[in-house]
Amino acid sequence: MEPNVRFWITERQSFIQRFVQWTELLDPTNLVVSIEKIEKSRQLLLTNEDAFIHDLEDRRVQEAWKRSLSTVHPDNSKLIPVPFRPAALLPFTAPMIFLSMLSVKSLKSLILPQVSFYTYTTAFNIVNGNASYNRRPHESLLLGTGVIASSSFFGLLPHLLQMRLNNMLLKKALPIIILTHISAMNVVAARSLEPIRGIEVMDKEGNVMGYSRKAGTKAVKDTATSRIVLFGTSAFIPEVFSHFFIRTQFFRQYPWSLWTFKLSCTVLVMGLMVPVSFSMYPQIERIQCNKLEKEIQSATEETELFYNRGV
Repeated sequence: MEPNVRFWITERQSFIQRFVQWTELLDPTNLVVSIEKIEKSRQLLLTNEDAFIHDLEDRRVQEAWKRSLSTVHPDNSKLIPVPFRPAALLPFTAPMIFLSMLSVKSLKSLILPQVSFYTYTTAFNIVNGNASYNRRPHESLLLGTGVIASSSFFGLLPHLLQMRLNNMLLKKALPIIILTHISAMNVVAARSLEPIRGIEVMDKEGNVMGYSRKAGTKAVKDTATSRIVLFGTSAFIPEVFSHFFIRTQFFRQYPWSLWTFKLSCTVLVMGLMVPVSFSMYPQIERIQCNKLEKEIQSATEETELFYNRGV
């Protein structure tokens, strides 16, 4: 069995335990770890299948799990490209969200931040989605291009409306609401093949019982919900803090400090919300067998099966 799958199935973690786990996996050093070190870590885990749970106190084993879980896709055992590893989400998207939420007079200045943000998030969702079903490279390319174009278009609409609105509250709230909804729809669209073709469901030993469209639908839905929490909160809280900041004496003396303050707030809030959103649901989720397709129910006597939700 793939070590990462074995880990998430065996470790029945609570939300707090998953949160602590993700704070380790989101360590920026996981972006620069060498392929050689990852391969050595994987070899250590593959040769210690029976004792790995008892060895979690071993520093060497802990580091091996950290490298494996943060850099290797659990479905195909392939290395995740560095820019799309979970630890890369914060440094890539925080500046993009900050630029996307700025109030500007020209729509042209928002096109690049919006397109960059949705290009990155679309690629991140596809790379870190479930990869157990048959998917050709050109399908991912065409799907991704369409999702990027539509997300960017709808992402720019609120800013176009914003220029014509007189209600200050609505002008501030509309971009946040649209960003939150489009971020969720981006997940649904980028991973739309999972509910159509179905994803692998397996027993606790890793034996594949079949491909389930119902499991695929739930995987996409749960991940989209986590994106609503992540990007909605990360856009909303800096706006609230900035509203009070501009009333302070410090802002009146140094008006330029608003940009620094807002960027710092965005990074800090996202720094907390990324592990929170990743921890909302287990990486390898459980699903009751009676909620799956009839052909899968008839293929096993197990009461619950497992599937990779993705990130």
